[in-house]
Amino acid sequence: MTRATYRFREHTLTPDTDKPTLHAMECQACGQASTGSADPTDGTRWAADHLKANPGHLTYQEHIERSYRFEPGAWQ
Repeated sequence: MTRATYRFREHTLTPDTDKPTLHAMECQACGQASTGSADPTDGTRWAADHLKANPGHLTYQEHIERSYRFEPGAWQ
């Protein structure tokens, strides 16, 4: 009979800086949304233009997409 040996290691969840953080705005009245952009002002600019074209669309929601990764630590 063989014995198993187990080793453990801690992991830390950190933002993945290799991928950009994407910002988008969504109109709550009609569901249309801006495309994701690394520049957060692109979404607010889209929302202002959308409001000009649709004066009754007054509520918006921001969506932020940020990638994360686990960094392995030392073996214990």
